Parts: sequence; C-alpha cells; structure tokens
Amino acid sequence: MTTPSSTTIIDGKAAAAALRADVAKGAISFTGKQGRRPGLAVILVGNDPASEVYVGSKVRLTREAEMKSFEYRLPADTPEAELLALVRRLNADDLVDGILVQLPLPRHIDSGKVILAIDPAKDVDGLHPENAGRLMAGLPGLVPCTPLGSMLLIESVRKDIAGLNAVVIGRSVLVGKPIAQMLLAANATVTMAHSRTQDLPAVCRGADILVAAVGVPELVRGDWVKPGAIVIDVGINRLPPAEGAGKGRLVGDVAYEEARAVAGAITPVPGGVGPMTIACLLQNTLTAARRRMGEPA
Repeated sequence: MTTPSSTTIIDGKAAAAALRADVAKGAISFTGKQGRRPGLAVILVGNDPASEVYVGSKVRLTREAEMKSFEYRLPADTPEAELLALVRRLNADDLVDGILVQLPLPRHIDSGKVILAIDPAKDVDGLHPENAGRLMAGLPGLVPCTPLGSMLLIESVRKDIAGLNAVVIGRSVLVGKPIAQMLLAANATVTMAHSRTQDLPAVCRGADILVAAVGVPELVRGDWVKPGAIVIDVGINRLPPAEGAGKGRLVGDVAYEEARAVAGAITPVPGGVGPMTIACLLQNTLTAARRRMGEPA
C-alpha cells in the first residue's frame, strides 16, 4: 500500500472520460459490423428535478458515446400497467439493447414489478434478480453501474487486491451487496457492515479497502481509516446551507479531509464515484449489445 504522506486522490471524472472514450470506440466498431448503433432506452416517470437532470445527462452522454438514445418521459400519474406495457415493447424492440427505468418511481408504481419486467439481457442497471444471481454465481451478467465503477476505481490504484481485507458499509442491492460480490470475486476477504454492526469504527480500522455506501453524511471519520487504505466514498449528501443561504455543500459518507490525511487513496465527493456511474451504464449498454448480437463482450 502507499503511505499516507503520498495519498492518491482518485479522479473519477478523468477515469469516466477515458471509459466513455473507450465505449465510443467500441460503439463505432459495433455499428460498422451490425449496421446500427447500440441503443439505450431511458424511461422517466414524473418530473422529479434531480431525476430530470440525471436523465438529461444520460441522454447527452449516450449520444456522445456514438449510441442511439431512446427517451421516454411519462406523466407522474402514468398507470403501472402502461409503464409495464412500454417495458414489454422495448424488450421486443431489436434496436434497443439496454433499458433503464429511472428510480425512484411514483408511489403507485411497484418498482420491483417493473424491474422484473425488464429483459435481463437488456437490464443495464443490473437490478434484475437474474443478473444478481449470475453475479453471485460468478457467471457473466450485467452488473449494477455504481459498484462496477467503484471496482474500476479501486483497480486504478491497485490491480491485484487478492488477500486484502475489504469492508463494505451498507448492504443495499444497488451498491453494498453487489460490490461485496465483486470484491470476493477478486479474492479479497470481505466484511459487510451495516446499521447493526457492533463497534463499526473498529471494523473499519481493519480494512485495506473501505467502501462507504450508507447514505449518512461524513459517517466515516479519519480515525476509522487504516493508514494506507483505499477509501471509496459512494455517498452523496447535501448538507443544510450555512445560515439558510445557498444550496449547501455536497459531502460523501466519509469525512474527506480527515480520511485524506490517513488513506493511501481516496475518492472525493463530488468527482469520484459519481461520474463513473453513467460511464459504466454506457459500458453495460455496449456489453449488452455485443452479447445480443453474438459478439465477444
């Protein structure tokens, strides 16, 4: 491991830009062979401001990556049956390789039912139980984008993590559980920590790789971090503005300045894991397209 005096700040923006460039090259090659671009369909139900911004970024970056973007914006009162019917149509559309339904959905729609309706081969969010099972079994599948991006950032500073102790804080199906499986597949020794874990600071101090994905602002303090550890901060939280002015600042689940003084490598918030999520969505879309057409993924 590197020494704390030479802490590496892991640049997620640069890594994401490089990955998107690679995906664009792959998409151009795919188009030359198949006569069509890889296609990503994004569905947004309602007008949640954060989701609208996120979907807008996905559509723009999909096009920049030489892929075809299919965008569906539905009213907030769209019946569940109508959304499911759209998903089924996209499943059957040969021009669509990836389907992403932007979460959260309005309360009257069962998100679990919608995820189950997506063809696992087009599930570029990696949330379908079949893809989760394939990850567990060590079989090829589509992996959730944020864990995939987190693993790529870990590998950018340490290619071989076999035998290292990894601690994952958070057990969500979006991040915690899948990244634990990916770390295990890379032969790390993995501990999953959560709200019921006893003496969480002590558990974290044993981690060569510490992944924080719990959604609690600055939960992980500097004295929780093992000197030289790789710290991956998946959290993104907005603190209340000082004296009620402005939007407040964005922070992760890690107290960044404290942890940076100790860690060997650390992701900032913003500019760390976040940019990798959309880049990995594009990579998953290209992977799905290649597999559907019988190309090596």
